Amino acid sequence: MHDVVPDEHRGDVWPAAEPGRDRVLYGHVAVTPDQPVEARSLQTFALTYTCGRFGMDGGGGLKIVFRFTGDWGLLQGDEPDAINYVSATNSRGHPMRVSYDDVGHTRPWYQALRILMPVGHLDEGDTITVLLGDTSQGSPGMAVQSCAEQDFRFTTLVDVAATNLYIPVTESPVVPIVAGEPEHWHAVLPTLRRPGEPFRLGLRAEDRWGNPTPLARADLMLKADMTVDGLPGQLTYGPGEDARVLDDLRVDDQGVLRITVEDGAGRELAVSNPLIIRENACAGWWADLHGQSGESVGINTARHYFGFSRDVAFLDACGHQANDFQINNTFWTHLNSLTAEFNDEGRFITYPGYEWSANTHLGGDRNVYFRTEGRQIHRSSHALLPDRSDIDTDANDASALFEALKDEDAVVFAHIGGRWADLTRGHDGRTETAMEIHSAWGTFEWLMEDAFDLGLRVGVVANSDGHKGRPGASHPGASEFVAYGGLTCLLASDLTRDALFFCLRKRRHFATTGSRMHLDLNVTAASDMTVWDRDPAVFDDAVSVDAVTVEMGDIVSVQSDAVSLRFAVEAGVPIEKVEVRNGKDTVACLRPYTVDEVGSRIRVLLSGAERRGKGSRSRWNGTARLDGATIRAFAPVSAWNPELPCEQVDATTAFFRSRTAGNMMGFDLTVDETSGAMLYLDTGYGEVTVALSDIGHQETVFEQGGLARKVRVLRAPDENPHRAMRGEIEVPIKTGRDNPIWICVTTEDGHQAWSSPVYVVP
Repeated sequence: MHDVVPDEHRGDVWPAAEPGRDRVLYGHVAVTPDQPVEARSLQTFALTYTCGRFGMDGGGGLKIVFRFTGDWGLLQGDEPDAINYVSATNSRGHPMRVSYDDVGHTRPWYQALRILMPVGHLDEGDTITVLLGDTSQGSPGMAVQSCAEQDFRFTTLVDVAATNLYIPVTESPVVPIVAGEPEHWHAVLPTLRRPGEPFRLGLRAEDRWGNPTPLARADLMLKADMTVDGLPGQLTYGPGEDARVLDDLRVDDQGVLRITVEDGAGRELAVSNPLIIRENACAGWWADLHGQSGESVGINTARHYFGFSRDVAFLDACGHQANDFQINNTFWTHLNSLTAEFNDEGRFITYPGYEWSANTHLGGDRNVYFRTEGRQIHRSSHALLPDRSDIDTDANDASALFEALKDEDAVVFAHIGGRWADLTRGHDGRTETAMEIHSAWGTFEWLMEDAFDLGLRVGVVANSDGHKGRPGASHPGASEFVAYGGLTCLLASDLTRDALFFCLRKRRHFATTGSRMHLDLNVTAASDMTVWDRDPAVFDDAVSVDAVTVEMGDIVSVQSDAVSLRFAVEAGVPIEKVEVRNGKDTVACLRPYTVDEVGSRIRVLLSGAERRGKGSRSRWNGTARLDGATIRAFAPVSAWNPELPCEQVDATTAFFRSRTAGNMMGFDLTVDETSGAMLYLDTGYGEVTVALSDIGHQETVFEQGGLARKVRVLRAPDENPHRAMRGEIEVPIKTGRDNPIWICVTTEDGHQAWSSPVYVVP
């Protein structure tokens, strides 16, 4: 039995009383085969529509619509020997026309395949057969979506009277899409624990598209670099498991724990993220607080969503943020019941909430989180909701939203999705505590820079904004999502709703692009410091106390002209750099290795976007060519989409295609070089020429237009062993404005992490 989204929870279907629900009058549809198919496999489906009593008149036809989350590719009816070819026939032999439009229907069913019968007519019992992936003339078939889905629907609408009004037929057929063979393994630990405190290890195998796969079967060897009570030396994994959790593990000594997973032949499958064991540790709890399910614009059910985040992604906290204009009242009640059911103090925390989804000029996207269930939802509009009985509760612009929430126990994050949050259109520091600067949509440091320009004192978060049913482990797939989904690490003493909410209000958190590295950050000053309990620019009753050391998120007053920043980073992979920043300015770029350690590895990284908002993706299509050097080894960086190649072509050339929206991708070239060797890059946006002798320890940046679109080139060690980094640096304080002191960490796999700032007020 598959977990199918109930119709009454959907904000994207017609009411049950719609006449198209009558199969006697309007017909019915079936699909073969209807058995599970593998994600991103090539398939042929025969969809057969059988006419009801009304038959079909000439000029009528069908629409088969797909969610924009799906990445089936562009269906087409013109090239019978090409991929995704679709043909259509009917039982009376009338001509049929096939067309496809990727924005051809109502959200979220944007992708529309239209089957038109321009002349003739059909009687009751006559049929239309649509072959999706027709291989009869040489097409390899249709590539199904890359994300596993429990109840993929061939949502079918019919126009029987040639009025161009398409209404849904009853019971659109469902075909499950399932994960493929395992290609990647993951071992997931928490980040901070005290000696003797219990923790868990999560194990998961994924197919090449990031779907957890029950097809994995292995005898695993578990090796730890510290003594771990309760950790078995070996275990048998699968088949049939999406994940495995080993609970009640303990380490008695202080240190940094990493666990290596090997198969029975001794081949390394995964190395865990680091777990720091130390006295007086304030635990770091991992959260993905933003994503959607199939009741709105995503896939699978909200129940599956919360279960996945807890049991497969191994999160500590989760939120479900459907677009408000798709949340009908039944679904809002259901979401509240789910968050109450899944919330388990000490183990897994959930918050009820929604994405307030106004147009950009009205404030743009914001995420609203309530501490408790049963609160009134204040939508930006009822755009897709037929029931308008509570439209008077809407908050149509950001000012109205913050007014509606002023007495609520709630926090708000500004967000970038299809719409971007325009902070000039409204902000309330009592409620809006953070900027979401990374998600599956990309990386948006410019949102934090907007906040600095406006003098706002906010923290940084990152979440997946995932639509593929994988919160906390959100791969972008083959669609227009360009990045792995983000995570937020909440620094709180206990795993409770109250403790995490306090943490959010105090900005005690850092954000990552999905990796579970750990950041420590504190600030001291030579003279006295005072730290405010709340933002004095917002709360008239804020009070301050003397402080010697302050942490990320704090707002402090100092009389010094400089402060001392101390940081520590523990990562699961080698560290490329740590940037120390004062607001928008980079004070220092620190690397864990010296100039003398760099070798013959040339690193090329591409990043940036076209613009803010929709259509922001930069499309890199280029080559890297060497003259006077040859490629000894090639390795892609952050190449998330297997269908966008980033690969070596021959001894001197590499080819790359990618999409970025502020995030980065790239590659490493380990080279054998001669004097005068050159690197030539054609990025699709411009050409870059650089002598290999000029590529050094610090990066060279080549601007490529757009929104912070650039190429970075640097030289790295042949082997970088540095997975930990500590530092202390003096940061000058500028007068007349806030000094948001924060750091950005970049690791060699392309992941990044950002601390929330310490706001130093001179």
